[in-house]
Amino acid sequence: MSASVSLRDITDFAETLAREAGELIRREREDNTLRTDYKHQTELVTHADVMADEFITGAIRKRFPDHRILSEETMPDLSQAEELDTPLWIVDPIDGTVNYAYGHPQVAVSIAYAERGEVQAGVVHAPFPGETFRATKGEGATLNGKPIKHSGATEPRQSLFATGFPYTKDNLEPLVRRLDAMIHQCRDLRRIGSAALDICWVACGRLDIYYENVSPWDFAAARLIAKEAGATAGHFGDVPADYPADLWGRDILISAPAVWEPVRSILRSASGYD
Repeated sequence: MSASVSLRDITDFAETLAREAGELIRREREDNTLRTDYKHQTELVTHADVMADEFITGAIRKRFPDHRILSEETMPDLSQAEELDTPLWIVDPIDGTVNYAYGHPQVAVSIAYAERGEVQAGVVHAPFPGETFRATKGEGATLNGKPIKHSGATEPRQSLFATGFPYTKDNLEPLVRRLDAMIHQCRDLRRIGSAALDICWVACGRLDIYYENVSPWDFAAARLIAKEAGATAGHFGDVPADYPADLWGRDILISAPAVWEPVRSILRSASGYD
C-alpha cells in the first residue's frame, strides 16, 4: 500500500463498496428478479451474488491494480491466503445467500483488507436492517459510526452462542457432538445464517459466543471487528504453522474474553482433541 493511502482510507473505500453492493443486492431482491442456480450442486447461488462480486472486485482492481483478491464467487482460490507478498482483499458479496433467497434480513456484504496475512481493515454491511459494522486495526470497532463492545459475559451457562452447519451433509457427526456439548452447557443457541453477522453480533454484545468451520471470505472482516470490539478471537483446534491465523477458517472460536477458555475446553473435548 502506498504511503499516500492510509488504512482509514482503505476502510472508507471498503465501506463505500459494501454500501453500494448492499444497495445493489437489496434492489435486486425487492424488484423480485431473483434467479438461482446451483454451484457444486449443494450451494445456493444467486444472480445478485455474482453481480455484487463483479462490482466489488472490479472497483478494487481499478483502484488497486497490484492487489490480489480472494472472493467467494469469482476468485475462490484459497491458496491466495498463503501468498503474503502483496496486499489481499477478501470479499463475500452476499454472506447468508440462503437467507437472501428466502427473503430473510440476515444478509451481509463482507470486505476485508489484509497485509502479510494480517487483516488490517474490515467492513460488514447488512443492507436490509441498514447496519454497517467496521474496524480499522488499532482504532476500535463501530456500528453505524458508534463504538461497540462485546457483552462482557463471564460464564458459559449464562451465554448465548451461535454456530452454523455446512451445505454438504456427509460429515455432520463432529458438529452434532459439539452442538450437544454446547447446548447442555450454555444458555441457548441462535442460528442466524450468516457467519459475518454472527461474529459482528458477538462484537456488539447481541451474542456471547460464536464457533464454526468457515471460509476466509465469511469471517475475515468480522473477526477484526470483533477483536477491535475487545472480543477474543482464536481457534479451538490447531492452526498450521505456515498459514495466517487471521485467515484460517477451521475451528474458529470468537467470544467475550472471560468465556473463551472454558468454551474452548468444551469444544476441544467434544471434538476429541484432548
